[in-house]
Amino acid sequence: MTDSAREPHFVQSLERGLAVIRAFDAAHPELTLSEVARACDLTRAAARRFLLTLTDLGYVQSDGRMFRLSPQILELGYAYLSSIGLPEIAQPHLQRLVQEVHESSSVCVLDGDAVVYVARVPTSRIMTVSITVGTRFPAYLTSVGRVLLAHLPEQELELHLKRVPFERPTSRTIASATMLRSELTRIRDQGYAIVDQELEEGLRSVAAPIRDRNGSVVAAVNIPAHASRNSIESIRRDLIPPLVAAASRIEADLRLLPPQAGTARG
Repeated sequence: MTDSAREPHFVQSLERGLAVIRAFDAAHPELTLSEVARACDLTRAAARRFLLTLTDLGYVQSDGRMFRLSPQILELGYAYLSSIGLPEIAQPHLQRLVQEVHESSSVCVLDGDAVVYVARVPTSRIMTVSITVGTRFPAYLTSVGRVLLAHLPEQELELHLKRVPFERPTSRTIASATMLRSELTRIRDQGYAIVDQELEEGLRSVAAPIRDRNGSVVAAVNIPAHASRNSIESIRRDLIPPLVAAASRIEADLRLLPPQAGTARG
């Protein structure tokens, strides 16, 4: 958003402070002052003020040279998670699903152009990137993301397709808006998504939608699997039925919540 397009209430310093927090990720758990300034397009003096303020508040730790987020930063995410109820509802169903299929499982919601993991039960680690609650991925690259995109209102989907960079982590990754739209139509019709080694070589994933009491898709549940031991046929045969059943059980519990205590899409 350009400065001229911003509303009068927009607080740029808050935007910059949040950018400093987002500069830290799995690939960059520790950063120097110069690296933060460069990543956030800030002067060193401005980056220093933001980092020292976050340190005073307990959200950042430093050894004098390197900066890193502190565990207290989780408070910011947990405030959202505790308000929606979905993680607590989903967790026992994920545990049951994992015991049944012997693969990890997660629940994700859509937040802008990304999916965010809000509940997870892991087994063995099968990705090079560690996934935890709060992990984000571009929605178009993931099975959960495609399930959620497939059920967006047409106008929202059109805007999303215009923003997607269509980077290709692997040679199998969908490379255009036309191809993605066709895949989303298929997902909407069949009721689940399979992503075959598009996010990472050797990784297949299947996801199904989770609907609220009004029938709106508010989240998605997935099962990732090694391509070496799970063919597309075996995924359809062995993983999709228990996955869809788990999604249905989560939906049944969501319907028991008060009308204002369900889930929300970011």
